[in-house]
Formats: sequence, C-alpha cells, structure tokens
Amino acid sequence: MAVPERPRRIPYRERPFDLRATAVFFGLAALLLVIVGLSARTVVEVAERRPAWVVVLSLFAVALFLAWRRNRSRRIPISRLARRTTEALEEATATTLEAVEEDQADAVRGDETTAVLDYAALSADAFEQAIADLCVRDGCSQVSVVGGAGDLGADVVASAPDGRRVVIQCKRYGDDNKVGSQDLQRFGGTCYTVHEADVAVFVTTSDFTAPAEEYAAQCGIVCVNHEVLRAWSEGLAAPPWAALGPGDSPR
Repeated sequence: MAVPERPRRIPYRERPFDLRATAVFFGLAALLLVIVGLSARTVVEVAERRPAWVVVLSLFAVALFLAWRRNRSRRIPISRLARRTTEALEEATATTLEAVEEDQADAVRGDETTAVLDYAALSADAFEQAIADLCVRDGCSQVSVVGGAGDLGADVVASAPDGRRVVIQCKRYGDDNKVGSQDLQRFGGTCYTVHEADVAVFVTTSDFTAPAEEYAAQCGIVCVNHEVLRAWSEGLAAPPWAALGPGDSPR
C-alpha cells in the first residue's frame, strides 16, 4: 500500500529589517497625522462660518470610507491606499482652507465697508469727497465733487441708481453751530433752478434749526444731520435720495 506524501512545510523566513522602508512608513504616518489635525481644525472653523460645509465634508468622509472598504476587498497594497488617502485629505484641506480664507476676506471687506469716518475732523474738501464716496458706494453714477468758489450751493452732484439727478450741499459745522434757515434758503434758491436737481440734499456734521427744517420740508429738501449721516455711513439707514420717490421730487 502506497503511503501518501506529506506536504512539505515551507520554513518561515523572517524579513530583514529595512531602515528605509520603516522611515518612509513613519514619515507617511506623521504626514497623515498632521493633515488630519489640520483638517479637523479647519473643519471646525468652516463649521462655525458655513454650516453647510459640515454636510459636504460628512458626505466626503462617507465616500472615503466606502472607497477604503472597496479597496480593502480588492487587497490593494497599504502603501497605495495610504497615498490615495493622503491625496484625498490634502484636497479636502485645501478646499476648507480656501473657504476659510474667502470668509476672512469677506469679513475684512465688510469691516472696510462699514468703517465710519469722523466727519467732523475732516477738512471741508475731504468732507465733500467723503460724501461723494458714500454716493458711489450706494450705487450712484457720474459722481463729481463740484464744491468751491462759485459753486452756487452744489458741492456734490450725482446720478441716483434710478436716474434722478442728486445735488448735495455739504456743511462741516461744529456741534454748537447749527444749520439755519438762511443756509437752506440759499441752497433752495439754486438747487432746482440752477442745478436742475431731482433730489436736493443738505448734509451737515451738526444739526438743523427748527425754521431750517420747516423750510426744507416746504421745498422738498432732504436734511441729513450728524445722526442720520452716521446711520447712512454704517449702512443702517437708506441713502438720502431714497427719502423721496420719483413722484415726490419737486421741480
């Protein structure tokens, strides 16, 4: 009777220690930990600013996990899987960093937009230019500063977003020096007949006397004192030309 042969056992051979491979492994592991930490920090920042990104990143994590499971069933080498994971994490980190930088840039632009000048500390010319800048900010076109000798009451002229001609008189007065009715009368005598204003605006860093406000109401002149000017500058109040509708503009 023949005796079956026993299968030969292949003796176990211990792999020799490879310093280069070990260094590469630990290097990739350290890089992966750094990327994971950076990703976690940026994810928290993005989640605070843009909650919708939490859903996007969560879906990305689920897709990454499913890809890892599929790759695992195919027995893809761990080095290739680590490389793919690292590339995916780098892409996610770059995306979140771009989102954070965009939000920071928006915040900086918002701070610059809402910055309020100390109009009373400006010179007369700088004050007129500051009012012109507000007109440009709020959508006016053909904005020009025409104040100076012989301006006949017009310091800033602009075209409102709806096409109406806006004529503005600027008076940089102190707190104890209010705009009187004589100032309004001089402006009212030229703003419509000479400058052909659709909207006449009188802006001051102080305030208006009661007779001046009464005259302005009769002539349809929009009065902007220091409180209204500050609200306009901060974006808390509509621009002066919005106080009068197209049908309310006296001609």
